[in-house]
Amino acid sequence: MTASDLLPLPVALPLLAAGVKLAIGQRLPRTQRFISAGVLCAVLGASLALLVAADRDGPQVMHTGTWPASVGITLVADRLSGLMLVVSAAVTLCVLIYSIGQGMADQDAATPLSVFHPAYLILVAGVCDTFLAGDLFNLYVGFEIMLTSSYVLLTLGGTAARMRAGATYVVVSLLSSVLFLVAIGMVYAAAGTVNLALLAGRLAELPSGVRLVLQLALLTVFGIKAAVFPLAAWLPDSYPTAPAPVTAVFAGLLTKVGVYSILRTQTLLFPGGRLADPLMLVALLSMVIGILGAVAQTDLKRLLSFTLVSHIGYMVFGIALASRGGIAGSVFYVAHHITVQTTLFLVAGLIERRGGTTDLLRLGGLARISPLLAVVFFVPAMNLAGIPPLSGFLGKLGLLRAGIANGGGWAYVLVAGGIVTSLLTLYALAKVWNLAFWRAAPPDLCEDGTVLESDEDSAAAEEGDPGPAPVPPSPGEDSGATAVPLPAGAPHAASLSGRPITTTAALPAPMLLATCAMVALGLSFTVLAGPLTGLADRSASELLSRTPYVSAVLRH
Repeated sequence: MTASDLLPLPVALPLLAAGVKLAIGQRLPRTQRFISAGVLCAVLGASLALLVAADRDGPQVMHTGTWPASVGITLVADRLSGLMLVVSAAVTLCVLIYSIGQGMADQDAATPLSVFHPAYLILVAGVCDTFLAGDLFNLYVGFEIMLTSSYVLLTLGGTAARMRAGATYVVVSLLSSVLFLVAIGMVYAAAGTVNLALLAGRLAELPSGVRLVLQLALLTVFGIKAAVFPLAAWLPDSYPTAPAPVTAVFAGLLTKVGVYSILRTQTLLFPGGRLADPLMLVALLSMVIGILGAVAQTDLKRLLSFTLVSHIGYMVFGIALASRGGIAGSVFYVAHHITVQTTLFLVAGLIERRGGTTDLLRLGGLARISPLLAVVFFVPAMNLAGIPPLSGFLGKLGLLRAGIANGGGWAYVLVAGGIVTSLLTLYALAKVWNLAFWRAAPPDLCEDGTVLESDEDSAAAEEGDPGPAPVPPSPGEDSGATAVPLPAGAPHAASLSGRPITTTAALPAPMLLATCAMVALGLSFTVLAGPLTGLADRSASELLSRTPYVSAVLRH
C-alpha cells in the first residue's frame, strides 16, 4: 500500500459515515458521536500521511478507475493540498466536538445527530474533494457537495433570520455555480480538456485574448467563493445568523477554498502575473473596506465577518505578487487564518451563551465573570491582529517583505495598506475587549438562566402568542434559576435546531475544551513557525515551477 492509495479516504470516509448516520436516524446517540469523531480522526490521520508523503516524495496522484488523465477523475495531493487537508481536518474535528457539546447543553441532541452531523460530514467531504481535485470539473463537484450541505447547515432550525440569510447565500452560491459551469465549458471548448496538468500546457498555446477571458472567468467565480471585494457583500449578512459551530467552520474553511482555487489556477494555469495589478487593487480594497466595515460594527459576529473579508486581501496580495516569497506568505497565512478565524467565531458562541448576546453595547465585565473565556478570546484576537511573536505577525511580515522585494508601485501601496489594516484590526479587536471584557458589566447583562429568544419567539409575541415554553435547565444547572426574556430590542439567539438557548454561568465543558484546543492549534503555528514557513516556501517553489505537479499527473 502506498500513500497515493489514501487519496480517496478524506472524501469517501465522511460520505460513508454520513450515509450510515442517516440510516441510523436518532438512535444510538453515543455511537453516532463516536462515529463522527472517529471518521474525522481517520481523515486527519490520512491527511497527515499524504502531507508527509507529498513533502518527501513529491505529489501523490491517483487516476480513479484507471481512466487516463484526459477523461478520468484525478486526485492529487501536493504540499499545498496536504497542508490544507491537515489544517481543515484538525479544525473540523474541533468544531464537531464543540457542536456535540452545544447539542448536549441545549438538550437538543436529536437535531445534531439526525441533521447536523450528516450535513457536516458531507461538507467535510466536499472541502477535501476540492483540495484534492486534479481537474476543473471535479473541483466543481467538490464545490457543489460543499455548498449543498452548507445550505442545510445555514438554515438549520428554520428560523426566520436563518431562512432570510440562507436565501441570500443560496442565490449567490447558485449564481457562482452557474458561472463556474460556463467557465468550465469555455475552457473545454478552447483546450479540449479540463485536467489541470494538461491545461498547464495547452492554455499556453491559445491566443492571448482567449487566455485572458478564461482567466477572468475563473477569477470571477473563485472571487465570489473567496468573498473578495466587491464580491463579498453577501457574507456579513449570511454568516452571523447561523449557529456558532456552523458560522465558525464557514468562516474558517469555505472562503479559503475559494482562495485555494485562485492560488492553484493562477500558478498552474495562468503563470506570469498578467493580472497582477488588478489583483493588487482587489486585495487593497478587500483589506481596507473590509476592516473599515469591521470598525463600524457593534455586534461581534458581524465585526468578525468583516475582518474575514479584510484578511482575505492579505492572501490575494501574496498571490498577486506571483513571487516565491509572496506565494509562501499566502500559503502560510491561509493556514494561519483558517485556525484563528474559526477560533474567534467559536469564542463568539461562548460569549453569547455566557453574556446572552454578541451585541457589544450590552456586554461587559466578562474578564471578571469568566477569566478563561477572556483568555480564549484574547489570544486568537491578538494573533489575528498580528502582535509579535504570534503567527499572524509572522505571516504578515512575510507578505510585507515580499511586497518590498517586488519594488513596484502597487506593491508598496499594498504594503502600506497591509500595515494600516493590521493596525485597524488591532483597534477593532481592542474595542471588543474593552466593551465586552474590560469595562464593568452593564445592569442589563443577562444573568445565569436567562432564556434567549429566537426570532420565532419574538414574531409569535407580536401576534399575541406566548410562544414555546422555556427550555428546561440542562443537567447540572441550577433548577431554581429564573428564566426571564431578553429586554426589548435585544439580539436573538438560538440553538442548532432554532430553539431558544439558556445562559449558563459554567460554560459547557466540550464547547470550552474544543475552543481551547483551537487556541492551542493557533499557538502551534507560532511554536512550529520554522518548519511551517519552510513547508510554505517549498510549496511556493513547487507551485511556481509547475513541473513536479504536471509530471506526477502525466506519468501515472
